[in-house]
Amino acid sequence: MTATSSSVGHFTLAVSSEMVFRDLPPVERVRRIHALGYQVEIWDWTKHDIGALAATGAIFSSMTGYVSGTLADAAGADELLKTAAQSIPVAKDLGVPRLNLHGTGLDGRGLPVHPSETVTGAMWLKARDTLQRIADLGERHGVTFMLENLNLPLDHPGTPFGRAEDTLALVSSIDRPRHLGLNLDLYHAQIGEGNLIELCKRCLPWIAEIQVADVPGRCEPGTGEIHYPAIARALTAMGWYGTVGLEAFASSDSELALRRFRDAFTV
Repeated sequence: MTATSSSVGHFTLAVSSEMVFRDLPPVERVRRIHALGYQVEIWDWTKHDIGALAATGAIFSSMTGYVSGTLADAAGADELLKTAAQSIPVAKDLGVPRLNLHGTGLDGRGLPVHPSETVTGAMWLKARDTLQRIADLGERHGVTFMLENLNLPLDHPGTPFGRAEDTLALVSSIDRPRHLGLNLDLYHAQIGEGNLIELCKRCLPWIAEIQVADVPGRCEPGTGEIHYPAIARALTAMGWYGTVGLEAFASSDSELALRRFRDAFTV
């Protein structure tokens, strides 16, 4: 199958290989996504054969940029910085420009390794300090780290700094968008906060990437309540020209899911 361009109008389209073509081995998923003309996203790089991924010829958009650690305590922050530094050579091998972070590590069910029902002022200050160090690391190595928002009511209860309002507050306070940005996940934001177009406007100067899935179900655009074509038009009107990543399960057929994703962001 001949690949088409990953660019659609103003947007570059990427697809998480963790969530589609799940009947195939990971490397074959990457090959299939690449053949269909999309960039590829991966999660935990320690679970992949990096040499085999590189040999596919795929363009990799983003990956998880740490293995363990947290933002808001001293030992966890040091661990986060250490494993973020370990992730950078892997990113370089794959040509990955953006490395994703969360408020704390997530387990195999997506639950926080170190949950925090209450986030204190001291935790906010420590998280900001940790992210300042992360931005320094990104600047030294020419990569962009991204802090992703997560929904707390459904998928990731107890994750500190999970709401988009939290990630925006932290990243904007540092204001170094070339090396620390937002991975603005609109699926999570719809569940936790809503008002997505206005959220995009507030986040605009710091958006490094946008991720999408529909609600409910976390499947491709067109299967739920979010009108993604309207969001695509609004982003175009704002002058945002970045990467949109599909981090969604296929409602039925994975190739159909990818076509629906492309259609939603063809403006």
